[in-house]
Amino acid sequence: MININEVIETNQMIEKENLDVRTITLGISLLDCISDDVNVLCRNIYKRITQTAKNLVAVGHEIEREYAIPIVNKRISVTPIALIGSSACKSTADYVQIAETLDKAARDVGVNFIGGFSALPAKGMTSSEELLIRSIPEALSCTDSVCSSVNLGSTKTGINMDAVKLMGQIIKETAKRTADKDSLGCAKLVVFCNAPDDNPFMAGAFHGVTETDNVINVGVSGPGVINHAIQGVKGRPFGELCDTIKKTAFKVTRLGQLVAQEASKRLGIPYGIVDLSLAPTPAVGDSIAEILESMGLDKVGAPGTTAALALLNDAVKKGGIMASSYVGGLSGAFIPVSEDHGMISSAQCGCLTIEKLEAMTCVCSVGLDMIAIPGRTPASTISGIIADEMAIGMINQKTTAVRIIPVEGKGVGDMAEFGGLLGRAPIMKVNEYSCEDFIARGGRIPAPVHSFKN
Repeated sequence: MININEVIETNQMIEKENLDVRTITLGISLLDCISDDVNVLCRNIYKRITQTAKNLVAVGHEIEREYAIPIVNKRISVTPIALIGSSACKSTADYVQIAETLDKAARDVGVNFIGGFSALPAKGMTSSEELLIRSIPEALSCTDSVCSSVNLGSTKTGINMDAVKLMGQIIKETAKRTADKDSLGCAKLVVFCNAPDDNPFMAGAFHGVTETDNVINVGVSGPGVINHAIQGVKGRPFGELCDTIKKTAFKVTRLGQLVAQEASKRLGIPYGIVDLSLAPTPAVGDSIAEILESMGLDKVGAPGTTAALALLNDAVKKGGIMASSYVGGLSGAFIPVSEDHGMISSAQCGCLTIEKLEAMTCVCSVGLDMIAIPGRTPASTISGIIADEMAIGMINQKTTAVRIIPVEGKGVGDMAEFGGLLGRAPIMKVNEYSCEDFIARGGRIPAPVHSFKN
């Protein structure tokens, strides 16, 4: 039970500290939609999504009004489309047709994003997965709401370097096709190592095959709340700092669980997990960078940044798992550059570099996120950046990801404007030495020895 003191405290967090439920994401299995006729498949997909999600947005608004809790986004994730389309899709145009169907369904039920235009070639790549991957640039350039993800490796299987090489090319092509919008298509495309089946956050959400038919997953976020709490323990020992973060994360997770349970009851759909990911927005007071700087850093990127982020990530998870038995997804701290005004500031002054961000991904909840780079960056260099990040995830048995945007026509020092929650980003310098011969080898980087634990 939530007592009156918790209610008062939560209201203060919402009103003054930017606490919100970032997303209610409805996961929908499309396995029963499979057909060998792409037109029938698209009709089945549209009907399944629109019937299952018809009340999602309305229920979200009801909960907002009744509990005075901001719910920023209502979203949908579906079974990876490379699995659903394998019988029907014989060309990239067939997969684009499915993407357009997903976009129409999302628009008609009123959600802002739909995730699951995805493939999972962590070990090998099927012909269906390759077709979907090659269709991504066109699919993301002709749709508004569709998000795409590709899982390129895992601790158990190693890294599929053929898929890594291909994704470097696909990201470049996606950037070119959306050049008129500062290559915005790449902001809806993410590659993973160890992708989770229950992630409610975009662009990486998909409804995993380990899930039930439908499920409600909630992503809750409160960087401003954590930062406010840390202000009260300035100069205090690390143990006290950790306890403060844990207690605050506990309260935030409780809020997310309340919303998840209410949405589950009203929609008649099982509740899956709460993802406590500290996801920033471009708004002042809603920044991961500010949290780290409140711990005692002059600027994010300074020595000590990785240690501070490790402390934050661990304390958030410890607080979260005490509040709910079902914490999942990517729970921890996101470090997207474009969506965090503090990260933008540090990148602009040169304190925060891609190399430092890569080091930080060893301990954060995901990886290199919403990073804008020069449009002339070669595809092989992008593949090399991806390979490095996949290796961190594989070796450390954690989820890592890359959402990188080679902005057409722009170079270091320019700004890319994405708008809304996606924010704006300075074009960051990339190491210009080549890794082309390394990427060209092909094949698979083997799984590390500890992956053979069973």
